[in-house]
Order: sequence, then C-alpha cells, then structure tokens
Amino acid sequence: MTGKRHNYKNLKIWKVGLEIAKEVSDLLEAFPKHERYDLTSQISRCSISIPSNISEGSSRTNTSFSHFIDIALGSSFELGTQLLIAKHKKYIDKNILEDLEEKIAEWQRMTMSFQNGLKK
Repeated sequence: MTGKRHNYKNLKIWKVGLEIAKEVSDLLEAFPKHERYDLTSQISRCSISIPSNISEGSSRTNTSFSHFIDIALGSSFELGTQLLIAKHKKYIDKNILEDLEEKIAEWQRMTMSFQNGLKK
C-alpha cells in the first residue's frame, strides 16, 4: 500500500475541507476592509491550506502524504483560533462560529482517522 497514490478529488477529507474553505471565503467578504491584510488574510490562508495540502500530499507516498495531512490539521486548528478572534471582534456571530467549529471538528476527526489508515 505504500506505493499507492490517492486521487484527492475522490477523498471525503478533501471535499469537506474544500467546503470549509468556500464557506470561510464567503464569510470573509463581510469583514471590514481594514482587516484585509491582517485577520482576513490569515483566515483565508488557513482555510485554503486545508484542502490544498490534501491535494498536494495525495500525489506522494503514504508517509509523505501523512506529513501534508499534519500541515492541513495544523491549519484547521489555527483557523479555529482565528475564528474565535473574529467572533471577539464581532465580525462573526456565535451561531456562525459554532457551526464552523462543528464542521472543522468533524473534518479533524475524519482526517485523523484517514491518516491512521495510511500508517497501517
């Protein structure tokens, strides 16, 4: 199995990661313009990093793919923190935050499970 490559477009973790990135991108359109180069930019980079690292890593060996998944997971935790800051600044409300946190947590669980399967 170590020589097998994955088609990222068929991976549920990529599809859900892309959904999170799209949802976050839409949300950022309402952020104040003065945040464009600060919080908005950081949140955008984190959310895009999630599906991007899965697609990049999918062409590698399972060991290398696992490393890219680690990066995607790190980005998802970073995104969670940045969304809390956005809530604190009143750029997003409690319901939007909770919905995104739930989606991110579900993605993290499925991604960790997928990653564990790579190591077998």
